[in-house]
Amino acid sequence: MFRVPLLVALCLTIAFGGGILFTLSALDATAGFGAIKLGAWEAFPALQTADADPYAKSHRARAGKLLYGTAEGLTFSATVDDAGERLSAACSYRLTGQTPPARLWTLFTADARGEPLEAGTGLPSALNSWTVLRNPDSSFTVMLSRQARSGNWLALPSSDSFRLVLTLFDTPTAGSSGLIDLTMPQLEKTGCGNA
Repeated sequence: MFRVPLLVALCLTIAFGGGILFTLSALDATAGFGAIKLGAWEAFPALQTADADPYAKSHRARAGKLLYGTAEGLTFSATVDDAGERLSAACSYRLTGQTPPARLWTLFTADARGEPLEAGTGLPSALNSWTVLRNPDSSFTVMLSRQARSGNWLALPSSDSFRLVLTLFDTPTAGSSGLIDLTMPQLEKTGCGNA
């Protein structure tokens, strides 16, 4: 007597639960279409515009973050180095070069969702264009490792995986034109373990 309603309830639970899990995994898989990839760095210039694709809009709504307008800024992230290997906090990296023109930029380590990671109390986990030490030609070098380094240094978190987030504020590169001609800082692995 209760067998048929129980089977119907079970089927509906599986269908709705599976649909919700599939949707959440699809949203976590990508931030949208139209990515610009420059070396290790990736950005989605249309992510915060009205022309964004439905996946980007859903991703934006789920994250609940206030995103920058087209003229306000552009966020690049790197999950791999220039050789294409996944970033690992057990290794050390060197970030060299210059950023595209911007009034201000910030660089920090983040988790898979883009939330900032703390490396430890008193350890530097972020840099910006006002605090970075520059070479005479305006380029800079930032060392990323768990061990302290001289000069510009970002302490890596205790978790194994991380991503680098570089945000350019008030930049002409935030517009859709000229993105392909940008030069981004190079990210190379210098060693793993105690190397």
